[in-house]
Amino acid sequence: MPDRAPQPVERRLPTEESRQLIELVRDMVSKEIAPRAAEEEESGHFPRAVFTLLSESGLLGLPYDSAYGGGGQPYEVYLQVLEELAAARLTVGLGVSVHSLACHALAGYGTEEQRAAHLPSMLGGGLLGAYCLSEPSSGSDAASLRTKAVRDGGGASRTSGGDWVLTGTKAWITHGGIADFYTVLARTGVEGPRGITAFLVPGDVGGLNAAVPEKKMGMKGSPTAQLHFDGVRIPDARRIGDEGQGFAIALSALDSGRLGIAACAIGVAQAALDEAVGYATGRQQFGRPIADFQGLRFMLADMATRIEAGRALYLEAARLRDAGLPFSRQAAMAKLFCTDTAMQVTTDAVQVLGGYGYTLDFPVERLMREAKVLQIVEGTNQIQRMVIARHLAGPETR
Repeated sequence: MPDRAPQPVERRLPTEESRQLIELVRDMVSKEIAPRAAEEEESGHFPRAVFTLLSESGLLGLPYDSAYGGGGQPYEVYLQVLEELAAARLTVGLGVSVHSLACHALAGYGTEEQRAAHLPSMLGGGLLGAYCLSEPSSGSDAASLRTKAVRDGGGASRTSGGDWVLTGTKAWITHGGIADFYTVLARTGVEGPRGITAFLVPGDVGGLNAAVPEKKMGMKGSPTAQLHFDGVRIPDARRIGDEGQGFAIALSALDSGRLGIAACAIGVAQAALDEAVGYATGRQQFGRPIADFQGLRFMLADMATRIEAGRALYLEAARLRDAGLPFSRQAAMAKLFCTDTAMQVTTDAVQVLGGYGYTLDFPVERLMREAKVLQIVEGTNQIQRMVIARHLAGPETR
């Protein structure tokens, strides 16, 4: 049987520090994540200990300022770390991406006092975050959200602007019910995007309750749940940015978050390709490896080409972001292309393995189920096409 063990992805990294970082991640993946991924996903086990280890190792705050406990790494490097983690287990890679998304509002729009008070524990103190934008009746149409935040000047924080009382329901929240903090978008003013404000809500605050986690076709180890805000009271000091600025903050976070999803998608696709190549070069039919047959060789070639193209696309968007240049269009393109690639590649990997690919004995069936959600989260791929088209042709006429 040919020796076709998966080879590590060859990465062009900007510094020796970033190369050492990738080696650290690969070592952690091989020892702490990959060996238990299939078993824990099947049983629905959330690997909180892994996230604690990631935090202790400085991997939960990579793209943020080192002055606040972050890693000070460019997005170009951070996304490649996400890809490595997602290739081993999407629950971990996507979880890190969601945590970074939850930190974005405070890091980018918080006051100096807010950042100093909260960011160190969020980035390197063992805490885990979640991001609360979607609601049962507002998914793609996020600007129509109904969760309300109402001022109440009679609270204990009167001297610092009073309290806010949050009421409503958020849906499809990754880490819902287990997160230590939530970045929450709530309506504080008029209907539409201009009446939305961002808040940093502790996970253990009174009146905040999680529903039973959703029963999903994939990512069973990552809890996704509704959150109910029943008169949750928080001080004005936990409002992020100006009143009415929340939707702009949310869109800014989503541009970066979409790159995280793109990187995770390429990780999943790469894992599926590695499995397919290993199987095709080892499986014998008609007296020779099935990889000798042109139909499968071309399929593997197409899978590899899509992955390389997706990786180049998300890295180019990341480099634009790192340079301080506009990258919203490229982020939407990367999210669209990389997640469609993951769905196609994982489906093809199942086909390469034939009947074995449809069984729990091989990971490609899990990878295929996980790939599907990446076409939906952080804005469906239909929404990405709308974003791209607006950049090309302007807003839709009404």
